[in-house]
Amino acid sequence: MASARSTKPRGARFVLHALAIVAGVALVVAAAYFFLPALTSVSYGTEASSTPVALVPDKPKPKPTLDLADYNKRLLGLAHVATSSPWYAAFLAGTTTASTTIKKPLWPITTVVPNAGAILPFKRIVAYYGNFYSKGMGVLGEYDKAVVLEKLRSEVAAWEAADPTTPVLPAIEYIDVTAQGSAGRDGKYRLRMPDTQIDKALEYAKDVEGIVILDIQVGLSSVQDETVLLRDYLAKPEVHLAIDPEFDMYGGHPPGTVIGTTDADDINWTIQYLSNLVRENNLPPKILLLHRFTHDMLTNYKNIKPTPEVQVVVQMDGWGSPQRKKNTYYTVVAPEPIQFTGLKLFYKNDLKEDPPRLLTKEEILNLTPAPIFIQYQ
Repeated sequence: MASARSTKPRGARFVLHALAIVAGVALVVAAAYFFLPALTSVSYGTEASSTPVALVPDKPKPKPTLDLADYNKRLLGLAHVATSSPWYAAFLAGTTTASTTIKKPLWPITTVVPNAGAILPFKRIVAYYGNFYSKGMGVLGEYDKAVVLEKLRSEVAAWEAADPTTPVLPAIEYIDVTAQGSAGRDGKYRLRMPDTQIDKALEYAKDVEGIVILDIQVGLSSVQDETVLLRDYLAKPEVHLAIDPEFDMYGGHPPGTVIGTTDADDINWTIQYLSNLVRENNLPPKILLLHRFTHDMLTNYKNIKPTPEVQVVVQMDGWGSPQRKKNTYYTVVAPEPIQFTGLKLFYKNDLKEDPPRLLTKEEILNLTPAPIFIQYQ
């Protein structure tokens, strides 16, 4: 019997129900199409639609800054300027008229302030020097890798103990261009090492979390010609440069017959070249190390101009007894200030004169200024 609430056949009722459902779905779709875009501020291709939501740009990261107060206090510490001296406060204040009765100390000197990320004087560099092909040119070629790095780590720890206020950064100073006794095919009296040897130096440095310094002995070539060939390596943040004027020859003299010399013009060219690399590659400041044990090895030193991108170190490079090394340091390095100083220690040659011993770390730290770069050969 049919229900009293329905007088239409079942088939007809089913068709009506289906039509009602289809009509309802159509209404929902139409509403979504016409009204939802307006509610969500999404444009569907008409300029009359609502304005798109503006994106908020990320805030730029703040650039790193140099701790200038710490920088200046460390310079004063290297120069052993007493905090009670009127020149201590004057240096921090950037003045030069602190006292008419107490002579102004030669160190520290006022030079350009380096960019943030500068190594010196925040860390002391302790470097091992040499060439992997030669046992006679320094520690790097005398022992295998495990021994070299073990000895270097030991020296780093000893320096940190001697001066706990200054962290130590290990370095591998690799002689990449070596002066030669024979002219070679191009008559330049120098030999360039293959890139595999620089890569090996980089591996050594990585294992001790240190840096690499590429040393060039240009012979009758030039600082400019040899430096530009190292561009790809010098563009790395952990790679720095050293020039050895002893083997920067002049007048056609072969290396070893006379002591060479490098002029301020070549050094300033190198500083500018490195500065450009730093800016182009957004690098921390580079270090330029200059070897020296005679006055004539560096000419026109007053014209040498460090930049915010390049820190210059003049290293006393002579060997001998402790007293002889001190005398050379106070004769050719300390009296002619450029920016920072260094000192080389020879594990063997320094023992050839009496007393046969190396300068102690305490003796070195008491030099004025205290070297911030220490090299072992």
